[in-house]
Amino acid sequence: MSRPAPSDPFRTLGLERRADVTDDEVRAAWRRVAAATHPDRADGGDPARFAAAAAAYTALRTRSGRSEVLTEGSERLTRRWRIPLTGGGPVRPLAGLLPAGVLAGLSRITSGRPVRLTLRVMVVAGVGVAAMAIAGWRPATPALIAGALTWLALTGGRDLGPR
Repeated sequence: MSRPAPSDPFRTLGLERRADVTDDEVRAAWRRVAAATHPDRADGGDPARFAAAAAAYTALRTRSGRSEVLTEGSERLTRRWRIPLTGGGPVRPLAGLLPAGVLAGLSRITSGRPVRLTLRVMVVAGVGVAAMAIAGWRPATPALIAGALTWLALTGGRDLGPR
């Protein structure tokens, strides 16, 4: 069973596919489509189109999200099977040894700020060790570790390079 090709978020919201689209333009396009298709409308709206527009808005609502969509381009359908590694780089020699998803992660790390990301990971590890040393294995310990991992997930993306 094959998945259908995802539609272009710019086209879904009726926007021109360009890099200088602003947050306000995306928000206005989302509101226009949402008002016309919302399932709570008296005529029942268009739930499928509303869901597609909501997904498109989620992808395009930030500048970084728009740049990811623009750089994905035609690579979106083939990303699962190959990783376009250009210029050699430190990840290139591993291309035949690791799965594509691992290579994509390594490529994003090496093109971003690996030292800052390493420091963030070390902070999370330190919090986990300190929690275990101070509290032992009590209910608060996993909560502290989960909080540190959440912090890493929310802030670590800034240290990754573009897709």
